[in-house]
Amino acid sequence: MKTVAILLSSLLLAATASANEPPATAKPDLAKGGAISSQVCAACHVADGSRGAPANPILQGQHADYLVKQLTEFKSGKRQNAVMTAMAAPLSEEDIRNVAAFYAAKTAKPGFAKNKDTVELGQKIYRGGVAERNIPACAACHGPTGSGIPVQYPRIGSQHGEYIEAQMNAFRSGTRTNSPQMTAVAARMNDKEIKAVSDYIAGLR
Repeated sequence: MKTVAILLSSLLLAATASANEPPATAKPDLAKGGAISSQVCAACHVADGSRGAPANPILQGQHADYLVKQLTEFKSGKRQNAVMTAMAAPLSEEDIRNVAAFYAAKTAKPGFAKNKDTVELGQKIYRGGVAERNIPACAACHGPTGSGIPVQYPRIGSQHGEYIEAQMNAFRSGTRTNSPQMTAVAARMNDKEIKAVSDYIAGLR
């Protein structure tokens, strides 16, 4: 009887532990993500998230975790953009995970810097920062090739320079507020530096 009681107790504990475990998150469905991309996102980002209009970010190859974070923050209003808030509003958590995984599974095409006169300055800032004004090297968070760190820091190598510049200016002006780190960095940079490093990033690979 004692053995049976021990066995029943063990089974009860195992069942309780199993019940307390968080439910497993379903694996993202790339086909569903592709459908959302075509139906919702394609007008601005192209169906596969590739090199569309420079005013809009390239989504191909972006970290899924980062895309989930940004879409969730557009949906909640933490990141402000009238168009993206409207696009994200009807998406469920599952939709967001699916479309983020769809873009992350793509391989981004290489980009190119456009202004040869500022490449040296852009490279200097990206690789070494500006010590006298406590501007850190971009590479410290985004990596030597712009590969980034999932969730916190996006992949930026070969991103549209125009888009990078616009976001840097938005951080500096306070119109984009969902990254305190970038707000602090951009606040110390002038127009020439922002333009130079943005163009350099466009050709980074």
